[in-house]
Amino acid sequence: MIRPTRRLLGLMVAWLVLGGLACLWPVARSAWLGALLAIAVAMLVDGLILRRRRMPTVRRTLPGAFALGESHDVGLHLENPGLAALEIQVEDQAPLGLELVGWPQRVTVAPGGWVDLSATLTPKSRGNFTLPAVHLNSSGPLGLVERCVRLPVADSVRVLPNFKAVARFALLAVDRRRAALGVHLRRRRGSGMEFHQLRDYRDGDSLRQIDWKACSRHDRLISREYREETDQQVILLIDQGRRMRALDGDLSHFDQALDAALLLAYVALAQGDAVGVQTFSGPDRWLPPRKGASTMSTLLQRVYDLQPTLQPSDYAEAARRLATRQRRRSLVVLLTNLRDDDASELSDAFASLRRRHLVLVASLREAAIDRCIATPAQTPKQARTVAASWRYLEARRVAHTLVRGHGLHTLDVVPAQLPQALVSRYLEYKRAGSL
Repeated sequence: MIRPTRRLLGLMVAWLVLGGLACLWPVARSAWLGALLAIAVAMLVDGLILRRRRMPTVRRTLPGAFALGESHDVGLHLENPGLAALEIQVEDQAPLGLELVGWPQRVTVAPGGWVDLSATLTPKSRGNFTLPAVHLNSSGPLGLVERCVRLPVADSVRVLPNFKAVARFALLAVDRRRAALGVHLRRRRGSGMEFHQLRDYRDGDSLRQIDWKACSRHDRLISREYREETDQQVILLIDQGRRMRALDGDLSHFDQALDAALLLAYVALAQGDAVGVQTFSGPDRWLPPRKGASTMSTLLQRVYDLQPTLQPSDYAEAARRLATRQRRRSLVVLLTNLRDDDASELSDAFASLRRRHLVLVASLREAAIDRCIATPAQTPKQARTVAASWRYLEARRVAHTLVRGHGLHTLDVVPAQLPQALVSRYLEYKRAGSL
């Protein structure tokens, strides 16, 4: 597309002023007509030269994947195949859900040369996106018209859950990992744990640890040393229902629950356990429990494009599917937003599961409620709001008490507390031999 520039528009304004003068002084009429002819010829020449000029080729440079909420550099590589220098204004496009900052940029590309440009892309939503096109605006040598070209340079963008916390966690030493999470775990020796090795008896060892057969062979006291059991299984049961659409800051409860679940998966895999995932109240995704270094990547690929839906949370269907898929005893972590009217349904739905599995209901509480009750009420309206918040929290407390009464374990935390709370509870179960 060819369109006029500001320079041409300025010339046309000047020509109109000259036309006004020609109305007052007829002798200026010939100059007015000559100016119009000169502008038209110059515009035509400028447009023809611009039309024949070859536009640069464009290629994007993108990371393999993007993390939700993290800023990433994206680049454009421009090459000028023509024999004349190109002065171009470049602007990239991004769909809704991706924030692209740094465009437009104006650059001059030498004949046969190339240039690299960069901008910053920040994903606001997870999933698959497409960067559709690049816009190039190039002015003619006289600067009267410019050519606007839309190059359909389509590139796919995958936005994964924010794994920054897990990556930082992975860089720490084994002992410092637990300290970074606020968790202090002591090695347990005794029953219910996996045999590790034999060693010399130490003061403080229980009599049950002494291996009398080894003592008779070595003629000294020998103790058995135990460690936390490995090869156990953790199932992440993730609710995609409408309540998980609630926002806490820039992220939904679903996004924050997903981040916490992935951190728990990383820790469990590092402990030697197998991790699986099942979703409900939305697209049914099922990954059977598995171990190994590749499991984390597989988990990310299975859940990165999931979004909360408008469906109600169907706990009965979730429990039924899991009961048919997972026979071996596991730690089942249900990530949801439990309300008082859900307590009976959830307890009934998981009644059969709890006989075989250890079920932990991790419920996300709205941080706005905590902020509300922490703020002193200054007006009657604020007092009513605080009172309603307390009633809401009391109803949640009653619901969690009812669920615990049916043999399920519960957590009721705000999203910011969920990652540490989940990992701490998991490690407590490991220490106690509950799995």
